[in-house]
Amino acid sequence: MSGGRELGAEGAQLLAPARSELAFDHRGVGDGEQLDLGGLTLGVMTTPGHTPEHVAYLLSDGDQPLALFSGGTLMAGGVARTDLVSPELTEQLARDAYASIHQKLLTLPDELAVFPTHGAGSFCSVAPTGERTTTIGRERATNPHLQADNVDEFVRSVLGGLGSFPSYFLRLRDVNQSGPTLYGRGGPDLEALSPEVVEAMSGEDVVLIDLRSVERFAAGHIPGSIAIELRAEFGTWLGWVVDPAARLVFVAGLGQNLAEAVRQSLNVGYENLVGYLDGGVDAWSEERPLADLAVVPASAADPDLAVIDVRQQDEWAAGHVPGAQHVELGSISAHAFEATPDFLVHCAHGQRAMTAASLMRRSGVASVAVTRAGAQELVAARASRAR
Repeated sequence: MSGGRELGAEGAQLLAPARSELAFDHRGVGDGEQLDLGGLTLGVMTTPGHTPEHVAYLLSDGDQPLALFSGGTLMAGGVARTDLVSPELTEQLARDAYASIHQKLLTLPDELAVFPTHGAGSFCSVAPTGERTTTIGRERATNPHLQADNVDEFVRSVLGGLGSFPSYFLRLRDVNQSGPTLYGRGGPDLEALSPEVVEAMSGEDVVLIDLRSVERFAAGHIPGSIAIELRAEFGTWLGWVVDPAARLVFVAGLGQNLAEAVRQSLNVGYENLVGYLDGGVDAWSEERPLADLAVVPASAADPDLAVIDVRQQDEWAAGHVPGAQHVELGSISAHAFEATPDFLVHCAHGQRAMTAASLMRRSGVASVAVTRAGAQELVAARASRAR
């Protein structure tokens, strides 16, 4: 969700594309407009592609360009996704992106510094490198999508690199246009809920989100809770695997930052935050049972277990366990698992695997274990046992 409205409430002037149709206070800007920054200027360049109304900003000192803030149009080694608005617009936006890049951005000097919105790991981009900044010349020479000879080849390159993306992306465009809720600097406070209150909520539209580590969740957790470890990617997976209408109760471990959980939840549009379990699982277990779940090293993984790989498509394509079943984490809840196999779930480091296992348990899959091992380690362990 955009933080622009919050900044506006603090007294900042919010600039946005004139075509963005924002329903709250802002200054709409259009192509060619020059904004005076007191000695420097910020030039507006309409660059549709990532969205129909997308703009980039060119910072200049007189006639000397200093930096391009390219937004999502051009990134280090990649370009913006064009499928995040609607399926009907995906191809046309790819064609728009080609025009924006070739007719506008690549007319700028090769030495010009480029500062994109996104870097590696963003679901908003197609095949970026690990760099956060770049130059026009570097992208002209090395960006694989920019080597396309024509617009049709560019479109095939961009659309061929699209993987899945978090489901909340499609919801938040409308939220950002109408205006996110204003919370101010502190944000909302979470209510401390006793185990009795939380237990009484069971059967309602309340979901328990366990923020603890893989090992702590495995050792003991509230039955039916969903494991999403509190880390930088927490909000992404919350927004992908949990119903947006759910009312959330957090289960935290000692020292975990609940304010960070709140911030990331709000950032992906989850505002029904009921509170947190006071005393955590220790308080719950005084009078109520906990469930557990096995975490096994690669060397001890039973070769007869049905392996479920929950990584993204590009990770799977780079190498996977022979015979494994590929079900991306974002699709786990919609997948129908067979009733009889014993499952071993893996990703790259264990966090996604544990989220998947908790969702599988929640849907009725009884026999499921997790390993922190990645595909290569599992393959090596199997090969070692075979010798």
